[in-house]
Amino acid sequence: MSLYRPLALATVIAALAGCATIPKPLVGNFASVSTASAQQGGAGGTQVRWGGEIIKTEPGPQQTCFYLLARPLDSQARPKAGTAGENDGRFVACRDGFYDPEVFTRGREMTVTGTLHGTVTEKVGQYDYAYPRVEAAVVYLWPKRQRIDRGYYYPPGFYDPFWGPGFGPYWGGYPYWGAPRVIVVHQPLPPPPPPPTK
Repeated sequence: MSLYRPLALATVIAALAGCATIPKPLVGNFASVSTASAQQGGAGGTQVRWGGEIIKTEPGPQQTCFYLLARPLDSQARPKAGTAGENDGRFVACRDGFYDPEVFTRGREMTVTGTLHGTVTEKVGQYDYAYPRVEAAVVYLWPKRQRIDRGYYYPPGFYDPFWGPGFGPYWGGYPYWGAPRVIVVHQPLPPPPPPPTK
């Protein structure tokens, strides 16, 4: 029975992926231009949909500019959760109006759509970095991700040979395959008290 568990899990994942939809403000046709190619110039006027993690938010007199560490987008147009070193460079997106830096804080995930408009050179340490600039039509701030540790409970004395201890600590619950499993220990119930004596 347990041999069918991976197949069932794959089916559930595929079904969930099929249900993923792009939020309406982010729907559209966009060019597949990378931030690296946009740094070289020649892509001005191109419509793009980019996303990433906010590095800093800078409100100006007329508009607010968001400096982002770019990441690939998933099937919902949300930046993929990245680990160290996984990014597509940097870009800056500017949009008319005031956006509070206390809301649009460092590390929050954002997707923007808009038009490429050259580059802006800013210091990163002592390095002059050319940020591709997007004149943003849409700024979409994603809700914070909630980590869920999924555990498995088996009745006392039950042993599942597929998910047993032989697979080590790297077989956690979906979607965190490398996360530690949650172990639930149930103590036996104490015996009921003796009936009252008359």
